[in-house]
Amino acid sequence: MEIKYPAFYTKPMTQVVLIGMTCFATVGMFIAVSGLGAGGTQDVVLSDTSLSIYFGMYALTGLIGGGICNVLGPKLTLFIGTLGYALYVGALWCFQTQGTRWFLIFAGVILGITAALLSSAQGSIMMSYPLEKDKGKAFALYWAIFQSGSFIGSLIALGINIRHDGLTAVTTSTYIVFLVIILVGIASSFLVLPPNRVIRADGTIVKVVAASAPHEEIIGMWNLLKDWRIFALLPMSFASNYFYAYQGAVNVGRFDGPTRALNGTLAGAGSIVGALLMGYLVLDTKFLHRRARGYFGLAVVATMTIIVWSIGLSWQVTFTRKDDTPANFINYKDKAYRGKGALYFFYLFVDACYQALACWTLGALTNDPFKVTRYAGLYRPSRSGAGGFGMDAVATPLLNEHLASWILMLVSFPFAWLVLRTVKETNYEDEKVVYVDDIKKDEQEKGGEEGSIEKASISANANV
Repeated sequence: MEIKYPAFYTKPMTQVVLIGMTCFATVGMFIAVSGLGAGGTQDVVLSDTSLSIYFGMYALTGLIGGGICNVLGPKLTLFIGTLGYALYVGALWCFQTQGTRWFLIFAGVILGITAALLSSAQGSIMMSYPLEKDKGKAFALYWAIFQSGSFIGSLIALGINIRHDGLTAVTTSTYIVFLVIILVGIASSFLVLPPNRVIRADGTIVKVVAASAPHEEIIGMWNLLKDWRIFALLPMSFASNYFYAYQGAVNVGRFDGPTRALNGTLAGAGSIVGALLMGYLVLDTKFLHRRARGYFGLAVVATMTIIVWSIGLSWQVTFTRKDDTPANFINYKDKAYRGKGALYFFYLFVDACYQALACWTLGALTNDPFKVTRYAGLYRPSRSGAGGFGMDAVATPLLNEHLASWILMLVSFPFAWLVLRTVKETNYEDEKVVYVDDIKKDEQEKGGEEGSIEKASISANANV
C-alpha cells in the first residue's frame, strides 16, 4: 500500500531542509575535520595526497554520477553517497592512532566515488524541486544547514581541544564525536522523497516518474553535450574548489590546534551568513527581473572576491612555507592573530556567494530534475580540487597557490556572464508541467485508486 505523506512533507523546501540535514551531518563533518589542517594528521603531504585522489575519483565518477542518480533515484543514491564520509573520518582516526597510511589513501578513493553520487542527488533536489522564484532561497537554506555541520563540528573540536592549549593534533574524542554525527547523517538519507512525490506550491509535481531508464540517460547525456553553456561554466566549476587546499595549508602551517578549530568555526559562520545574504537578498530579490538578478549576483561575487583575496595577498607576502614550524605557530591569544580570524570568515563568505551563484545559474537553465542532475554530472567533476591539493602536496610556494586560486576565479566570471545572458525570465513556458489535481481527476475518471501519484497513467506530455 502506498504511503501517504503529510502535505508539509511533500513540499520542496522540506526536501531541501532534509538534504541539508544529511549533508550537515556528513559533508559538514568532513569539512570540519579537514579544516583543522591536514585532517588533524599533522602530515600535510599524506593529507593532500589522499584528498587529491579523492577529488580525482570524484571527477571521474561525477561524469556518470548524474545518470546513476536518475536511474537509482535520489534516496538510494544519497544513502550510498554518505557512506564514504564515515570511512574517511575513520581512516583519519586510524592513522592518528595506528599510523596506517594506506588506509587513508584507500578511503580517499572510496570517498571520491561516493561523494560524487551524493553531490548528484543533492544537486538534483536543491536546483530542481523549488519554484523558480525560490531557487536562491533554496540554496541559501540548504547551504546554511549544511555549513552548520562544519560550524558545529569546529565548535566541538574547539571545545575539546581548547583544554589542551598548544595541542597540535586532533584528539581521539574529536574523531569519535564526528563519526557519531556522520552515522546519524547516513540514517537521515532515507527521509528524502523522489521527484514524483514532491508537489510545488503552485500545485505542480516536480516529475511524474520517480526515475529514468538507463537508455534515457545515455541519450540525455549525449544531447547535453551539445549545450555550450555547460562548458562555459566549467571554469567556474573548476575554480570553486581549487582554493580549499591553499586555505587548509595556511591554517595548518600558521596556527596551533585550538586556533585551527577557531578558524574553522569562523569560516563556517562566514559561509552561513554569505549563503543567506546571497540567496535571499541578491539572487531572489523581488526588485529585479531574473536575468538582472544573475548579473547582480555576479557583480557582488566579483567585487567581494577582489577585495577579500587582495587582503589575503597582503598577508601572504609576509611569510613562506619555511616559516611553517611549531615555534612560529600563532595562537588566538597572540597579537599576531588579529585580523586572521576575520580573513577566514570572509574567505568562506565569498565561497558561499560563489557557490550560490553557480548553483543558481545551473538551476536557471532548466526545472527538470533529470536534466538538472545531468547538468550537475558534467559540471561538478571539474569542481574537483585535485589540482589544488596536488600543488600543495608537492610543496608549491604558498604565494603561487594563492595567485592560482584567485586568478582561476577571476577568469571564470566572463564565462559565467555569457551563460547568464541566456537566462530566460521563466522556463515554465518551454517545459511541460503536470498538476497533481489533474492526476487525481484523471484517476477518478478512470476508476483508479484516488491519490496514487506513482501509479497514475497520465502521460508526462500533459501540458497545462
